[in-house]
Amino acid sequence: MKMTAAQRNQVHDWLQEHREEMLSDIASLVAIDSARGEEKEGMPYGEGPYQALCEGEKILRKNGLSQVAMHGNRVITGEIGPGDEAELGILAHLDVVPVGNGWTVDPLKMTRRDGKIFGRGVIDDKGPAVMALYAMRALKECGIALQKKCRLILGSDEECGSSDIAWYFDRNPVPPKTLSPDASYPCICIEKGSLKVEASAQWERETVPPRVTRIDCGVKINVVPGEAEAVIEGLSKEAVEEQAQKETSGVRFTVTGEGDSVLVQAKGTTAHASLPETGNNALTGLLSLLDHLPLAPSRSRDVIHGLCQLFPHGDTCGKAAGVFQEDEESGALTLAFSILHMTDEGVMLNMDIRSPMCANETNVRDVLVEQFASLGLHMEKEPMNPPHYVSKDSPDVQRLIDIFAAYTGERLPALAIGGGTYLHHVEGGVSFGCEFPGYDYNMHGADEYALEDQLLLSSEMYAAAIYDICG
Repeated sequence: MKMTAAQRNQVHDWLQEHREEMLSDIASLVAIDSARGEEKEGMPYGEGPYQALCEGEKILRKNGLSQVAMHGNRVITGEIGPGDEAELGILAHLDVVPVGNGWTVDPLKMTRRDGKIFGRGVIDDKGPAVMALYAMRALKECGIALQKKCRLILGSDEECGSSDIAWYFDRNPVPPKTLSPDASYPCICIEKGSLKVEASAQWERETVPPRVTRIDCGVKINVVPGEAEAVIEGLSKEAVEEQAQKETSGVRFTVTGEGDSVLVQAKGTTAHASLPETGNNALTGLLSLLDHLPLAPSRSRDVIHGLCQLFPHGDTCGKAAGVFQEDEESGALTLAFSILHMTDEGVMLNMDIRSPMCANETNVRDVLVEQFASLGLHMEKEPMNPPHYVSKDSPDVQRLIDIFAAYTGERLPALAIGGGTYLHHVEGGVSFGCEFPGYDYNMHGADEYALEDQLLLSSEMYAAAIYDICG
């Protein structure tokens, strides 16, 4: 059932009146560093995610949702509407990626400036979660009755594999309709498949200079690294600086003396691994610099050279490695070289691949296994995560496209994305916002932000979607 113009205006006015309260609730969640940590008793994903759930539970109760509950210290839920089982499930998450460096504001203190709010999680996904909550509260307090139940489901492990939501749905029914405010408008009907690459090798300790004694880069597989560093023995600071000045990657290098060694620090630009082309990978830039230095023959030198050949700086779609492919519906394969740790005795690396529907284990995974083997590296032969697909012509997709068009005046087609949401393994699930077309919100990077007015408009659209499904 669609909302009347009068109901839309009523919800709009209510949300504007409660703007400051909404922002305060977002701020209370942003203040918690909810990146996954070490498991503790009663805290399966560490202290931060658990604290975020506890704060979220308080916020759900304060805002008048019914049947508020904590599930296994992994997920919290709250509801509006009649009935025993939910017709609609709205899935969002309160965990975040690590804060990282490069912020101009405190990442754990929500900052308001020029109509924007800054802080880790304001767009991914604490802000959108609160917008979904306030959409539910607006319907309730405006007296816009539902005929069916809507359940808000907030998890705490989306950024590290979504084991929380799998745990929850193993014990609770999946609602017939599901959406998530954790992607882009107008809606997402395809989420690419994925392959998490892990490869490694060991060798006898190297001692002959000039040599690389250490490379360290990356903390999260789904983040394009903005920083990387290496230690080089047997070359002068001046020689390394001379080569650094010749590099054309756009990655910035700082070279300092460290005893009889030289420390090279690389500075690029972080990005979400689903959009590696929007960043500037500090790791691949650093490897390019190292590959151009006159290093002594060694396994580490050969590995560095081989990695530069297979995964050159700027190649974010796997062309050099022989795995690039694309299709009309889901787009092109993307590859983010995100983690590498090398010593004088071995190497370990990780890559994040987002794969279109035409990709499979034969034309992607097995090709990479062979490519790494040619460098003397063993790649774990893990299965690929299949894509999530909902027809763009489905009623659930068209409903959300219609709502977006009604509130923005723009009728845009459904999208395919490289990112994965809680809905990836939920049949028929569709993502709806909160990112508007044409904006880069620095998601997973420094100075992550959201626009206040866009958040409120999203809440209006979420209220319309809830009423359309449950009214």
